[in-house]
Amino acid sequence: MTKASESLESINPATDKGLDRDCTTLSRHVLQQLQSFSPDAQDLSALMNRIALAGKLVARRLSRAGLMEGVLGFTGEVNVQGESVKKMDVYANDVFISVFKQSGLVCRLASEEMDEPYYIPENCPVGRYTLLYDPIDGSSNTDTNLSLGSIFAIRQQEGDDSDGQAKDLLTNGHKQIAAGYILYGPSTMLVYTIGKGVHSFTLDPSLGEFILTEENMRIPNHSPIYSVNEGNFWQWEESYREYIRYVHRTEGYTSRYSGAMVSDIHRILVQGGVFLYPGTIQKPEGKLRLLYESAPLAFLIEQAGGRATTGLVEILDVVPTKLHQRTPLIIGSKEDVAKVESFIQNGH
Repeated sequence: MTKASESLESINPATDKGLDRDCTTLSRHVLQQLQSFSPDAQDLSALMNRIALAGKLVARRLSRAGLMEGVLGFTGEVNVQGESVKKMDVYANDVFISVFKQSGLVCRLASEEMDEPYYIPENCPVGRYTLLYDPIDGSSNTDTNLSLGSIFAIRQQEGDDSDGQAKDLLTNGHKQIAAGYILYGPSTMLVYTIGKGVHSFTLDPSLGEFILTEENMRIPNHSPIYSVNEGNFWQWEESYREYIRYVHRTEGYTSRYSGAMVSDIHRILVQGGVFLYPGTIQKPEGKLRLLYESAPLAFLIEQAGGRATTGLVEILDVVPTKLHQRTPLIIGSKEDVAKVESFIQNGH
């Protein structure tokens, strides 16, 4: 027997398993999930690959932000949401546009940073997909070197959108065919679902690839973690204030809030608990955008066994009337979401 064959025989199952995982890139995983090499499956794999590329470019920019001029701080402009725009918001938004211009698959992009959808005419005769995204979630953390994220969803275009109004996007969250987020933290992670469970990938800088970290993630049914900006306490309806009073006086509960929703959602996906972003008395519709934030995260969390609701309606059942519609959000472990709901439905 040759030394080469002896070496091959000495590889143990644990090593084999580790190599299999290291070889499971994002695009390969999508095809495995769909168990198909059909044109639709290859399209979805290619789309996820483009999202991964956008994530790599944003992560690279963030990793060097403190060393480069003109990267951090505000632009001095205000977006369609009435919010001050950070320079990283603009950069990340442009990254997604540039990446998908080259995809040949996406006809439109809709972002919370743009008043109207961005059309890619050269893609539209063939491109059958729309990307909806929040390029930088938690941009208030940008200048302080804290965790940030990007949120995305893919929908299939319905009709020819001849009037350029993208009215087919004004449908419920069940129409999403893929959704997820990229977390820019100590490591860069991409978590996604195509309706077949939730799977996480970690960017390996030495390979330049997102490598499979965990398949079929499941959120615990209950956890003592709650995540909410309690600075808004006196602006909420009394039912939310009563819930907060309940967790304050109940032993075991712990508050975790980072200012970047992707970071908080990832913690809850892994450890369980509930994230809340209620509306206020003056603005009962809340702050979060349904199409770019709430619906994509709801799709993902429900695929992991959790729930997402406005407090009255399941998030995935909400039909928007406008592209930038906002909604309250209660999302996380089933039991913990139900506990918040019980306060809302009882009115106290």
